[in-house]
Amino acid sequence: MPEAVGITNLPNQRYKIILREGSTFTLMVAGESGLGKTTFINTLFQTTLKQHADVNERHTRLASTSPTMDIDIVRSILEEKNFKINLNIVDTPGFGNSVNNHDSWVPIVDFIDEQHESYMKQEQQPYRNTKKDLRVHACLYFIRPTGHSLKPLDIEVMRRLSMRVNLIPVIAKADTLSPKELDAFKSRIRDVIEAQEINIFTPTLELDDAASAEHAKQLIESMPFAVVGSEEEHEVSPGQYVKGRKYPWGIVEVENEKHCDFKKLRSLLLRTNMLDLILSTQELHYETFRAWKLGGDEEGNEGANEENGEISKKPSYRKTRRLHNPKFKEEEDALKKFFTEQVKAEEQRFRQWETNIVNERNRLNQDLEEMQSKLKTLEEQVKKLQVSKR
Repeated sequence: MPEAVGITNLPNQRYKIILREGSTFTLMVAGESGLGKTTFINTLFQTTLKQHADVNERHTRLASTSPTMDIDIVRSILEEKNFKINLNIVDTPGFGNSVNNHDSWVPIVDFIDEQHESYMKQEQQPYRNTKKDLRVHACLYFIRPTGHSLKPLDIEVMRRLSMRVNLIPVIAKADTLSPKELDAFKSRIRDVIEAQEINIFTPTLELDDAASAEHAKQLIESMPFAVVGSEEEHEVSPGQYVKGRKYPWGIVEVENEKHCDFKKLRSLLLRTNMLDLILSTQELHYETFRAWKLGGDEEGNEGANEENGEISKKPSYRKTRRLHNPKFKEEEDALKKFFTEQVKAEEQRFRQWETNIVNERNRLNQDLEEMQSKLKTLEEQVKKLQVSKR
């Protein structure tokens, strides 16, 4: 048997480089106020980030219908087993707080697009040793636990975000719903997401690894994730404390999979799919934006590959999404919506016109019948008069 030449050590070398240089992960949390987004983030990373953050930034943006909307950026460096990660948390306080929330998603969408454009401009510079990268790797969209269905605002925001970022829907404060209500609520949300063609991040099934494939399947089946956040610890047995929310009837444990999906969501974000989220942002969302900005013809290139007999290994949904620029897609959807409304208005006008014609026809027929009846009566009277004269 030939002696090994050592190429299998390449992954170990790569591991040492990543361990030395660390990594960057940017997480956005969006949704209405009062859904526990900050508490969830602190629970997720087991620290109060806003108190330990190195730098806090606030970008105040003017929304079309609300006075202002803030984009808060919290930077922090987390270390675990000698591995450091530069963590950026992007929060959206003020979202959904206005009476009229039309176009309230514009500052969020603009922020994501601006980060892609900023990174692209830095890549075009002669010296690229130090690049500021705030491209959003994942967006947690928090849904209010109404138990009914998604609100129109949720649908519109999720649809627009899904074209730009790895979208992960999250049901906040899941302990306010019973298990039966929560299952029904999840089912309704999944139906709406499918009907509205909202693309959410889906873990890749590793068919060659049964354990990983089973875990990914569990994560997919759990979406949207129902979470409970709490920074308080409660004693469940002598010397054993758990984080959760205490009620008169018991304790809802944050890390108990029978109570909520917190552990599964944490696994998706940090333990099993963080690299997938980062690569998806770089290879899908950023490349889509970059190709549109530079006027690239991805559709022609992919078509050429197919003509040469090459089979693309990318999932079909990625190819579909890469061929559409988000801004053009929004304009196209707006035109389709306007056209549909015009068609409906014309159809309604036509049905009203048809109803009026039918009513007028019935009235004329009735008048004709009355005239014929009167004519028949007059004819009979004439006949009687002629007989009487004889």
